Amino acid sequence: MTIPAHLLPADGRFGSGPSKIRPAQIDALTSAGAAVLGTSHRQPAVKDLVRRVRSGLADLLAVPDGYEVVLGNGGSTAFWEIAAACLVERRAQHASFGEFGAKFAAATARAPFLAAPQVLRAEPGTVALLEPSPGEDAVDVHATPHNETSTGAMITPTRVPGSAERGALMLIDATSGAGALPVDLTQTDVYYFAPQKVFAADGGLWLAIASPAAIERAARVEAAAPADGRWVPEFLSFTTALTNSRANQTLNTPAVATLVLLAEQVDWLLAQGGLEWSAARCRESATALYDWAQARTWASPFVADPAHRSTVVGTIDLDATIDAGAVVAALRDNGVLDVFPYRKLGRNQLRVGMFPAVDPADVQALTACVDYVVEHLG
Repeated sequence: MTIPAHLLPADGRFGSGPSKIRPAQIDALTSAGAAVLGTSHRQPAVKDLVRRVRSGLADLLAVPDGYEVVLGNGGSTAFWEIAAACLVERRAQHASFGEFGAKFAAATARAPFLAAPQVLRAEPGTVALLEPSPGEDAVDVHATPHNETSTGAMITPTRVPGSAERGALMLIDATSGAGALPVDLTQTDVYYFAPQKVFAADGGLWLAIASPAAIERAARVEAAAPADGRWVPEFLSFTTALTNSRANQTLNTPAVATLVLLAEQVDWLLAQGGLEWSAARCRESATALYDWAQARTWASPFVADPAHRSTVVGTIDLDATIDAGAVVAALRDNGVLDVFPYRKLGRNQLRVGMFPAVDPADVQALTACVDYVVEHLG
């Protein structure tokens, strides 16, 4: 099947992560990046790059006084283990409404030095909200995703009532939301993410905005190990990552190319107007996608509640009479890429990455292409 050229998007990349990388970022790898690629991360040139990332993120996310930008190797998966080792004192509460929330809950459940976590579950396509946890079984960490990449559902990070008074930390997995979803960081203690979504870089790095309370918690927990039966290897030490970040470096060698791509994207977002601009651009794309789906008899947004429909990753169910796999294949044959659903959901749907690097006009073009493919599939 050949989709008419006038219907095709200018750029057909709609991946939910790794996401579209702008050509200007690639150019930076061969220009500015040439001075740092192949250079030790202990040298001034790479430290200046890390400083640029940390200061840029502080501006972009309006980091409150006393909070610090921390980074380390390993991605969000590694950070779940770091949080289990260094930030949860005894017991965590998790909101689980997709893959990210479920995996962090599994990490704290595996930790032999922690009590079994409270896990508040919701069916895919809906959200679970954190709850107060007073009394003998009180938790000392509340954890939730900001946006679930797997299901296209999002929440607004807000402290659980009474949690601050009890000294409970608020941890937000913002891997697919940071830099594109509005956030008040005073409502969080650790806002952590990886750079392969909004920030259009490769994976293998984690970044976290940490409050003074979180920094103090990690120092206290790590100081008590191993006397309390807890093992905190150096690679999973939050305080070690913090110490290195303050020196604008990581514990061990990072992927410098990832840092270059990340720094370029942060600078671009700031130049366009910062988080407000980024969030508005993603909302424009999301409005186009969801309005299109609701206007079709054979398509509908997977997330029923409009307030919880993600503006960075849209999931659209197709009628059972339409083979979503055939639609995805036909689009791919025409250079419209990576709109397949999350594999574990097993749904007949499309999933569209609408990060700020994606032009809203291309999202509109995508919907026209889907219309064409569905019509010609019969």
